[in-house]
Amino acid sequence: MGLVDTLLGVVGFGFGIAIGLLVGYFFYFYFQPSDVKDPIVRPFHELDSNALQKLLPEIPFWLKNPDYDRVDWLNKFILNMWPYLDKAICNRIQSETKPIFDQYIGKYWIESIEFHHLTLGSLPPTIHGVKVYETQEKELVFEPAVRWAGNTNIVLVLKLSSIKVTVQLLDLQISLVPRVTLKPLVPSFPCFANLTVSLMEKPYVDFGLKILGGDLMAIPGLYRFIQDTIATQVSNLYHWPKLIEVPILDSSSCAIKKPVGILHVNVVRASNLRKMDLLGKSDPYVKLSLSGERLPSKKTSIKMRNLNPEWNEQFKLTVKDPETQVLQLHVYDWEKVKMHDKLGMQVIPLSLLTPHETKEFTLDLLKNLNPNDPQNTRNRGKIIVQLTFDPFKEDNGSFNMGLDEKLSGSDRATLDTSYNGGLLLVTVEAAEDVEGKRHTNPYAMILFRGEKKKTKVIKKCRDPIWKEDFQFMLEDAPINEKIHVEVLSKGRLFSFHPKEPLGYVDINLSDVVNNGRINERYHLINSRNGVIHLEIKWNTT
Repeated sequence: MGLVDTLLGVVGFGFGIAIGLLVGYFFYFYFQPSDVKDPIVRPFHELDSNALQKLLPEIPFWLKNPDYDRVDWLNKFILNMWPYLDKAICNRIQSETKPIFDQYIGKYWIESIEFHHLTLGSLPPTIHGVKVYETQEKELVFEPAVRWAGNTNIVLVLKLSSIKVTVQLLDLQISLVPRVTLKPLVPSFPCFANLTVSLMEKPYVDFGLKILGGDLMAIPGLYRFIQDTIATQVSNLYHWPKLIEVPILDSSSCAIKKPVGILHVNVVRASNLRKMDLLGKSDPYVKLSLSGERLPSKKTSIKMRNLNPEWNEQFKLTVKDPETQVLQLHVYDWEKVKMHDKLGMQVIPLSLLTPHETKEFTLDLLKNLNPNDPQNTRNRGKIIVQLTFDPFKEDNGSFNMGLDEKLSGSDRATLDTSYNGGLLLVTVEAAEDVEGKRHTNPYAMILFRGEKKKTKVIKKCRDPIWKEDFQFMLEDAPINEKIHVEVLSKGRLFSFHPKEPLGYVDINLSDVVNNGRINERYHLINSRNGVIHLEIKWNTT
């Protein structure tokens, strides 16, 4: 009897546990409390410190932090647009997920996967404030504090061997502070080339998940585990300094392009040129330039009375787009009085070149680039040139890494750059608070190694914006030199004061050579409040 009693006790205990868990599961998942009370709304000054501490995470950013601006107008705009945004986003989700779902049909006994219901709800996200950063770069950086407590309802139905399994996602809540950067700013709509997004803090994610009608997130421990796991994974993928980069404009669509390398051109010689003078031979010279450049053309020397001239003259040209730019060669007959006669021309696409490799071209001179022009069949002679394209180094601030720890910054720069030439690129961005005594028509003048360059004149303006680039091709690094930048005001043509200084600054270029780039605002000497914004780059090959 003892053995039978023991067996019956064990079986009874097992049935009791099973029935108890089943009843508990039913009440735990499906029982809804009916004594829910409405919240009590009171102003802030009536709350004690404990209540304020609990409400602190819910207070908008613009109220807690003075760096954040209130954007009620934007929230109203999103609220009015949300019904249409909801439908557009849901349609996009369906179109993007359909090919993914189709890959699983026929596998794992899956007969179909489809959305039974898909809506983001009637409650839009709310922006609790926006913080905008002021930078000296050509970019716009801002951080919107986004919160979304939506009544989302997404029902996904999986049909497994005639059995329907429903998965429901509802009541999605998200709180995050992304950093959005629009860069670089360009004069082509929408005025920025790329959009980058990164998270500045760990996001808060909460949602309800039901499978076969049962609330999976109501299981103790599982809710917190899933919430923390999702927030951690999202943070690991997109937390700063990791970025999501979305290209907006094609590189060819951006109107502003920076130099990427130097083209070395050796004009070797020409042969069998046409005789353009009645009583003598031609006096040839070559003009060369790159397409898309506004800089003056380079010129060889003039070879008097020579139809087979030899030059062997070297030139350096700044390249901005080696995939699309071409080298333009024009051969002229020099004339002392009348207009110079054109002997022929030719072009060479830079895409034919391999970086750091010299390539020689022997080209037939043409009258023009029209392939259907019958005059291009006439013999106009040949020209021989040698081309080498040297791209700039990506990191000009890092020199000989093996000696970095042994040498000081100035000694290392002297050792590594004294024999290396490069391109000094000066961008005059703008000036502020410049004012003359008699007139204020400012322009900037750059003086370096005896070479003088000027920006355009902006009339009657105390805060001029130029955004003009100037290039200095140098044979050696300007490690111990200074560049002089002066702001002047131009008066009328017949005036007793045609030019008035508004301030100047002398910039030591050692930091530019060591770091590769500086982007600073400088206070103008001999000016009360004048400031000039300059960007200076040192590019080496």
